[in-house]
Formats: sequence, structure tokens, C-alpha cells
Amino acid sequence: METHEQLQIEANLMRRGGVDADPAQIASAVVSIWQEIAASLNPIIGKGGVDALYQRSLYLTSTAHPWLMTAHSRTQPAAMGLDALRSALKGQSGANAAAGGAAMLHTFYALLSSLIGAALTRRVLHSIRINFLSEPPEQDTQP
Repeated sequence: METHEQLQIEANLMRRGGVDADPAQIASAVVSIWQEIAASLNPIIGKGGVDALYQRSLYLTSTAHPWLMTAHSRTQPAAMGLDALRSALKGQSGANAAAGGAAMLHTFYALLSSLIGAALTRRVLHSIRINFLSEPPEQDTQP
């Protein structure tokens, strides 16, 4: 069952994908968020810890989004396979890419919260959540 936050993440990914919800743009947004997560958490829990949480999130999310298993199987054990994730997301429709990407991010957030607590997770990932959950900047279409 999708939570309000997961639906919000999914809607934001769809907006970032444009009118046609381009899966390549959605994949880029999801990978960018994972890179920010890694940059924020590597100094705290180490690269191995971030990689393990990424792999666990990918595995758990693949039960609802089986196409994510291709990203899991093409990634070295205990590594963050962002190229494989990008490829898996790009191979889906915009809606599926957004749903899978949002579910994986939400799963990661829940896993991290269960390990270090919700308050600390919010604090550690605050800037990422603000940047991601907020509306994307309006594009100026005026010449």
C-alpha cells in the first residue's frame, strides 16, 4: 500500500519527467537523489553501510516492482549499482519508473528510520527531502 509520502515522491518524479513523463528524466532524477543520499550518509555510516541499505531497498522494492530485479542482478553484491538502476528505470514507462523509483526511495527511508530512528533520519536527510519533495522550479518559457 502506498503512503502519502510515497505518492508525493511519485508525483514529483512525474512532474520532473515532463508532460510525457519521460522515463530517462525520471531515471536521472532518481539516480541524482541516490547520489545525494550516498554523499550525505557515507561519512556517517560508511560506503558499505549505504551500499547495503541500497541493496536491501532494491531487493524489498522488487517484490512490488519485479522489473527492478534486473538492476539487482546486474549489480555487484554490496554495491550501489546506479547505472543498472538507471537502465532498469529507463526501460519502463514514465509512470512505472516513477512508481518504482518512489517506492525504492520510500523503502530506503523506512529502513534507515528503523535503524537510527525517524527523527535522526529526518535530520540527516533533511536537505535531500526538502529538495526532492518540493516543487521543481518553474521553467521560463518566455523568449
